[in-house]
Amino acid sequence: MVRWLFLLVFSAALLAAAGCDRPAEKVAQPAAPMERKETQVVVPPEVDGKWQAVQIAVLDKEQGKEELFTVGLGQEFQLPEAGLSIKVQNFLPAFIMDGTLLTSVSNEPRNPAVQIIIRQGEEEVYKGWLFSLFPGTHAFQHPRFSFSLVDYIPAKKG
Repeated sequence: MVRWLFLLVFSAALLAAAGCDRPAEKVAQPAAPMERKETQVVVPPEVDGKWQAVQIAVLDKEQGKEELFTVGLGQEFQLPEAGLSIKVQNFLPAFIMDGTLLTSVSNEPRNPAVQIIIRQGEEEVYKGWLFSLFPGTHAFQHPRFSFSLVDYIPAKKG
C-alpha cells in the first residue's frame, strides 16, 4: 500500500515537472482598436467647376414649413432661429464610395450628393452628405429641422 502511494505521488511529481517544460499557453490579448481611416473626397476634373450651387430644403418640423436655400459651392447659410449655420462643401453628381475614397464616376447626375458641415454656434455638429436620391441615408438628426438636397445648378458656360 505504501509502495502504491509512493508511486502515485512520484508519478504526479513527474507529470507536474513535465508540464513545466511546455511552452506557456498564449493568453488571448484584447484586439487593438481599429484605426479609422479618414475618407478622402476627390472631385474629378470632369466635375470640378461644372457646378455652381445646390438647393437645400430645410423642413421646420415644429412649424410644418419648408424653405429652399440656393447656396453656392463653398458658401454657407444661416438658420438664425436655430443658431445653425450650414456650409456647402463639395458636390458630386455621380457619388461613389470606394473604400475611403469618395468621388464621382461622371458629371452626369446619377447619384447626386453634396457634402455639408453644420455648426451650432461655433461647434461642428455634423459633417457628412445629403443624397438627392436617398434623403434618409446618413441624414443629420435634429429635433426641429431636417435637411435634404433637392436640386443642383450647373455653372454657366462661357
